[in-house]
Amino acid sequence: MQHSLSTPVIGFAGFSGSGKTTLLECVIPHLKAAGLRVGLLKHSHHEIEPDSPRKDSYRLRYAGSDQLLLATSKRHMLFFEYHDTPEREPSLHECLIQLDHSRLDIILVEGFRDEVLTKIEVYRPSYGKPKLHAEDANIVAVASDEPLDSLAPREIHSLNLNNAEEIALFVRHWLANASDEEKYLPYFNDKTARTAHTIE
Repeated sequence: MQHSLSTPVIGFAGFSGSGKTTLLECVIPHLKAAGLRVGLLKHSHHEIEPDSPRKDSYRLRYAGSDQLLLATSKRHMLFFEYHDTPEREPSLHECLIQLDHSRLDIILVEGFRDEVLTKIEVYRPSYGKPKLHAEDANIVAVASDEPLDSLAPREIHSLNLNNAEEIALFVRHWLANASDEEKYLPYFNDKTARTAHTIE
């Protein structure tokens, strides 16, 4: 039996303002239309508050709970509160294990650009930001809004940032053809995750 940590992971990496969220918003419906169950993991540097002070879940969280699962017939929301380490940054593996892998075919990751995982770079030359693919060997494709003169001296696919269907097709092709190490790179890279990923 395969362990629950067995969902392929591919990231969408780029500098702030490059359009990662907008791209994912357009790509996900194409993947869903192809029958894939899609998980999304987004890293943010901003404080988040998805709850309202008027809601019971908000009141219970701020009463001091460390974890809260809000369950309805349509949706579950799981909150983790880290009261003891206010400056902590989440790790990719820590976030991945919180997902229900039994219900997913692929996990898309937005952000975590410095973590080790297979990535598609979202790149806009007009922004004047550095090219991530020049330094990151785990970038397998670059989605750009302008034709790129050259890519790093290895096989990197060039994608049209304004064509979500093309990017979704690339993701599906990658899912069907990439090596296990490429698809499960975050698990192979992390010692704890590598143990969890073994076939039982």
